[in-house]
Amino acid sequence: MRDEKGLIKGGCLCGAVRYELLERPLQTTLCHCEDCRRASGAPVVAWTFCKTGSLNWVKGRPKVIHFSERERSFCGDCGTPLMFFDPSISELFEVSTNSLDAPDQFPPVDQCWVADALAWLDGLPQLPRFDHSAPLPES
Repeated sequence: MRDEKGLIKGGCLCGAVRYELLERPLQTTLCHCEDCRRASGAPVVAWTFCKTGSLNWVKGRPKVIHFSERERSFCGDCGTPLMFFDPSISELFEVSTNSLDAPDQFPPVDQCWVADALAWLDGLPQLPRFDHSAPLPES
C-alpha cells in the first residue's frame, strides 16, 4: 500500500520498526534455502528485491546479524525478519515481502534454491483448507 507520497511502507509485527521504500521494488521470489528457512522458522520465504539505497528506516532500527558473509535484519522486540543483504550483490537488497504493509501487491515471479525445498511442500495442494483455524483433533 502506498501512502500520500506514493511510498511503499512496511514494518514488523509489533510496530517497533517501520520503513519505507523510495523506489518501486524490482521483483519478488520465494526462497527455499536452508538459511532462510532456519532464520524465519518458515518452510519458504518470500523476498522482494530492491535497489540498494532505496530503503529509509522511519521508526526504530532493526537488529542485524552477520552469517555466512551476509546480513539479515529483524526486529529486536518481536523477531520479524525484515531485510537480507549479500555484499556480493551490492546493488540490491531484499526486504521480507510479508513485512510490507500490502504484500499481495508483490506476488512472486519465481522460486530459488528449490534444491533445498522441503519434500512435503509438494503435498500442500491436497491438504484440507480452512478459512480460519483448523479444527483440533479429538483426544
